[in-house]
Amino acid sequence: MRFEAPESLSEQIAQHIGQRIVVRSLKPGERIQELKVAGELNVSRGSVREALLILERRHLVEIYPRRGAVVSELTVSSVNALYDIYIDLLCMLGRKVLERWAGHELNGLAAQVRNHGSLLGELSPSGNDPERVIEAGFDLVRNACGMVENPFLQETLENFRPAISRTYYMVLESRPGEAAETGALFQKLAEAAMQSDAAQLQQVIQQYGEHQRKQILTILTEENA
Repeated sequence: MRFEAPESLSEQIAQHIGQRIVVRSLKPGERIQELKVAGELNVSRGSVREALLILERRHLVEIYPRRGAVVSELTVSSVNALYDIYIDLLCMLGRKVLERWAGHELNGLAAQVRNHGSLLGELSPSGNDPERVIEAGFDLVRNACGMVENPFLQETLENFRPAISRTYYMVLESRPGEAAETGALFQKLAEAAMQSDAAQLQQVIQQYGEHQRKQILTILTEENA
């Protein structure tokens, strides 16, 4: 039996192409040519094909017979479907953290949340760094998942990362001031966690998730006008 490394070549290729989709260097509807990608990365077409199947499962590409893979379109229905589930999952994560840990045991997580919030709040619109903001958010999610110790929840949230990163990057690119909004969110999360206020924590998550949903839908409307 042959065991593969945790991160296979196909996964690395998928991450490379996926990041290009997230930062919009590959546009919705753009065709991804297997042969071209294989030549650029000096890998086999088979590995590229496997990577595209990974990206299809992550809803970043769509694969059509005789046409091949194209970057998936962001639509009102797809954004709503994504945020309906993701907001609920984050609320569940927040609730589980508070159920498992008492207020004084949350000091480490709360300190990290406040630190991220302060750093993001200091970013000026002209100095906005979308990838830094996105990474800070997922750092928080990963650490919270580690506290809950639920591998199923952690894996599910991680699988949402590419699609959420794609929408969030669009918002940050079009609305640079959103970095400060995210910083304010982190501060509110820290306060609710330290008070062990599950209702307030879920309200903050819900409100911010709906704010993000509204922002991305507005941007899509503007781009399609």
